[in-house]
Amino acid sequence: MKITTWNVNGYRAAINKNALEWLDDCQPDVLGLQEIKVKPDQIAEEYRGREGYKTIWNSAERPGYSGTAVFYKAEPLEVVLGMERDEFDCEGRVIRLKYPDFYLYNVYFPNGGEENKRVPFKLDFYAHLLDHCDALHAKGENVIITGDFNTAHNEIDLAHPKANEKNTGFLPEERVWIDKYLAHGFVDAYRALYPDRVEYTWWTYRMNARARNVGWRLDYYLVSEGLMPKVKDVIIHSEIMGSDHCPVSLLIE
Repeated sequence: MKITTWNVNGYRAAINKNALEWLDDCQPDVLGLQEIKVKPDQIAEEYRGREGYKTIWNSAERPGYSGTAVFYKAEPLEVVLGMERDEFDCEGRVIRLKYPDFYLYNVYFPNGGEENKRVPFKLDFYAHLLDHCDALHAKGENVIITGDFNTAHNEIDLAHPKANEKNTGFLPEERVWIDKYLAHGFVDAYRALYPDRVEYTWWTYRMNARARNVGWRLDYYLVSEGLMPKVKDVIIHSEIMGSDHCPVSLLIE
């Protein structure tokens, strides 16, 4: 099974760049999109999906902001939108799918915002999602969390760690939440497979950062420890354009 995540930084912008044509080659069984910034009725019908896929949309109430979507071939047993908290759910940040062997969360984690003003909101979001995952683990379920985490975990995960120690995305209080997830039965699948590899999944549009590969690894797969033996690979598709993020795929038995 192939699962792919991609923050498209605007679904309509991605369509205009023909970015989703890449799916015809990649052919994931499940595609999780973040930061779609659109409601389905704002998209021409022929662009609301791709041939062979069904779609789920969880748009933000605020126009042109946030939101998630899932394209899938593999039919889920259950779909849940949100996390039963209005302040998070109005931003369309979570879609959960149930499959026979695991629950899959497609998540767009909040950004800390200008002058780090939204960091408390972001940390509360991390905590609330972990509560949900803890409850599933307590029942013996396996979980995969994927999406844009808006946090680089360790210094290896961004090009200029020292220069960003006081910036959202690399604040100590943000990074420690990745540690907490790992202490609660999750594994960073990419880093487990490639402990020393330096690859990024996001590059600012400024200063020709992508061409110079001055980036951050913000897009993750956190996988329950019990499911890790089935993980075969995590592939960062850094060559795929169309957004300031690139897609990342998980291959799992």
